[in-house]
Amino acid sequence: MIVILTNSKKMKEDLRKLFLRDLDKLEKEINAYHHKPAIWHTDGTISNSAGNLCKHLTGNLRHFLGHILGSSDYVRDREAEFSTPHLSKVDLNLEIGLAKEAINLTFDQLDSTKIQKIYPIEVFGHKMTVQYFLFHLLSHLNYHLGQVNYHRRLLDKS
Repeated sequence: MIVILTNSKKMKEDLRKLFLRDLDKLEKEINAYHHKPAIWHTDGTISNSAGNLCKHLTGNLRHFLGHILGSSDYVRDREAEFSTPHLSKVDLNLEIGLAKEAINLTFDQLDSTKIQKIYPIEVFGHKMTVQYFLFHLLSHLNYHLGQVNYHRRLLDKS
């Protein structure tokens, strides 16, 4: 039997770096659109625009990390993430910046014992550790980040 002991403090900082790295990638994807209207374009079975996915990701992180774990005063409007009028790249980048700020503030407060505790709310109908949910949030971010990349390459045409 192999037992791997993890350093919770190191893991916490690694997770912070990964969240910030991938939000940087989201920002680069949004800024890589040549035609602003394409950010909000949907087509056929592509029902979510890159702009809506950006709003969804930032709202998700600001809520589950910033508000629930970090006790920020952010109030999520999940429906608006998918129905918000077309924002500019500047506004989307502002949303990404606010998500980065929420991550930094939350991870600054997150000590190595809290990461092993039960997440304060049951998101999936069962209890889970903060660590487990952080990995879920990171994989959720990456899933939609890939969709944004593919959306840009498919629909941002000259």
